[in-house]
Amino acid sequence: MRTILITGGAGFIGSHLCRQLLDLGNKIICLDNFSTGQKNNVKELLENKYFKLIEHDIVNPVFFDEKIDLIYNLACPASPVHYQANPIHTIKTNTIGVINLLNLAEKYGARILQASTSEVYGDPLEHPQKEDYKGNVNTIGPRACYDEGKRMAEALFFDYRRQYGIDIRVARIFNTYGPMMAPNDGRVVSNFIIQALHNVDITIYGKGEQTRSFCYVLDLIRGLQSLMDKENFIGPVNLGNPYEITILEIAKKIIELTGSSSKIIFTPLPKDDPQKRKPDIELAKAELDWSPQINLEDGLIKTIEYFRNI
Repeated sequence: MRTILITGGAGFIGSHLCRQLLDLGNKIICLDNFSTGQKNNVKELLENKYFKLIEHDIVNPVFFDEKIDLIYNLACPASPVHYQANPIHTIKTNTIGVINLLNLAEKYGARILQASTSEVYGDPLEHPQKEDYKGNVNTIGPRACYDEGKRMAEALFFDYRRQYGIDIRVARIFNTYGPMMAPNDGRVVSNFIIQALHNVDITIYGKGEQTRSFCYVLDLIRGLQSLMDKENFIGPVNLGNPYEITILEIAKKIIELTGSSSKIIFTPLPKDDPQKRKPDIELAKAELDWSPQINLEDGLIKTIEYFRNI
């Protein structure tokens, strides 16, 4: 039985990861400061003796009496509405917090995975985005606390590997959706579904011509596990669905699937909002034998049902 630390484990992706790894016979330590994660996301797991929930912010050092075998670092708000609410703390999470976890990995000889992001590519001039693309990021814009924070986290991971020999993995996660998304997190899919279910106007930034590629959460979890378990491959590697769709198209699809009477309205485009987002996943296919299996419509149906129930 391995002891696995999952930071941000009560969040959207983290709670799915906790369930999956617990079901596979691991001992899970779920660490979360609940800035965006919810205790309710992992409430039923507390009955399992191999699951432990700790309220803690990784900006502060953390210590354990037991050996940690694996660390998944998912600790950071992932939607603009949340990471821009306290940008200094977002930067600290991706620098001081990451240093604390890397030191922990060094202490226990643990393998550690960083949940990086497609936002390291900024508003890309290359399409689709490959892992060797260096990005087009505004270092002083309102999204920089997250974009540059995640880029710094990657730099720290690779420098700790070079200097201390830390066993690292880096995944660049593209837009992800599914059950357990927070209703108020400001992401495209959750926003549109909530608006559609309430038959209120669906708000789209700009003309809705910007594109995104949406990956169902269980496909992503499978990719993260494959990367963590893969020997002699550290990444960075893109994990996302290469099926590209415009924001306007997905709004119309959600209206159709919910049977909503919502109308679509258009609002000004936020500063530095990426115009295109599509992963090249050839590296993930070759190294991890991974590609998404759940198509967008099936995933949206599952996600809409989740939001109906809550």
